[in-house]
Amino acid sequence: MTGMLGDTPQRDYAEKLRLFNAFARPELCEAIDALSLPAGSRVLDAGCGTGEAVAWFHESMQGRAMVAGMDLATAHVHAARRTAPASAPILQADMLRPPLIDGSFDLVWAVNAVNHLSDPVAGVQILSSLLRPGGRLVLGQSSLLPDMYFAWDSRLEKCVNEAVRAYYRERYGRSEREFTAVRSLVGWLQQAGLRDVTVRTRMIERTHPLTDADERYLLDVIFRGTWGERLRPYLCREDFEALTRLCDPDDACYALRRPDLHFLQTLTIAVATK
Repeated sequence: MTGMLGDTPQRDYAEKLRLFNAFARPELCEAIDALSLPAGSRVLDAGCGTGEAVAWFHESMQGRAMVAGMDLATAHVHAARRTAPASAPILQADMLRPPLIDGSFDLVWAVNAVNHLSDPVAGVQILSSLLRPGGRLVLGQSSLLPDMYFAWDSRLEKCVNEAVRAYYRERYGRSEREFTAVRSLVGWLQQAGLRDVTVRTRMIERTHPLTDADERYLLDVIFRGTWGERLRPYLCREDFEALTRLCDPDDACYALRRPDLHFLQTLTIAVATK
């Protein structure tokens, strides 16, 4: 299967997943705990990536649940098997063709996963088929196109966000409308025939001083991986130079050491019942 963002069994962004999970762990664990799963629940993390959430479910349930993970990428599956508890099955499989029996799970968790599919509603329908009657499907999404806010001038911030969008449109050959559809979690659940849809958006909010996990994610994944040289064609020279200084740990203007640093990013969790 090749999804909207080009996912294949060979694609490997395990390090990016590890860094995001370390960064967003407080908010993700809070979302897991808020589900209040009863003892004996059967949980599937669909698109489990490097396996941290599988371990967090196990911890939240104090080992009183069967938690499994599933991912398409070979590298992610290997990483998840190292991260997750030894008792947790980790399957390599296509989310659209899961090798699992319908009605097997009490809860399916899919964070930053369904948005990779060319047909998200079809994916949601397939995942919901894995639920028993009354089971719950949880879709989560952080900003696909990084609407992130830092302590610098709003004009540069706007230019950077627009440059990122232009880069994604060009790289993946997709329209802005297709990318913004990631905000349709509630609609996807409703179109798939699920009921009692609830949604909550948590703010991932960080200020100075940052933890090591926070700085590593913002520096390696955002400053270097999402921004960096790839944005040069989409910014004027002055703006690119200003952004480069803000993102350079060796520069006096480095944003992540500024005492007025205030970073914001959303994490949206939608829950529905079969």
